[in-house]
Amino acid sequence: VQVPGYLAKQAELKAKGVAEVLVYCVNDGAVMQAWGKDQKIDGSMIAFLGDTRGQFSRAMGMVIDHPGPNNALGKGRCKRWVAVVNDGRVEAVEVSEAPDDPAGDNNPQGPVTAKTRVEHVLTLCDRARELAG
Repeated sequence: VQVPGYLAKQAELKAKGVAEVLVYCVNDGAVMQAWGKDQKIDGSMIAFLGDTRGQFSRAMGMVIDHPGPNNALGKGRCKRWVAVVNDGRVEAVEVSEAPDDPAGDNNPQGPVTAKTRVEHVLTLCDRARELAG
């Protein structure tokens, strides 16, 4: 749900000054490359990156610590989150998680996942521009 949404709204993202959308997961580069191919990101503004050892996730405080996802996916997985970054300055951060949905993916159309969907990111871009402005 999320990647296709970002692909579909590339023009709107660019109009708001977004140069690049980086998607990363605690996975190796081969997995990320295969997922990118499956999602048809080639030639788009989206790049997939692997956080092989989870170092970036830990540094950002974005490692899932809930036992449910850890039991299902293994420890050290990354939360579903988004950051709006402008010239190296973090202007907004949202995390898709809730007590009953710690991985942020129980309902792809629901309010928890909505925090990291492109529609909300577009509003975050607007807010960041207003604050800068």
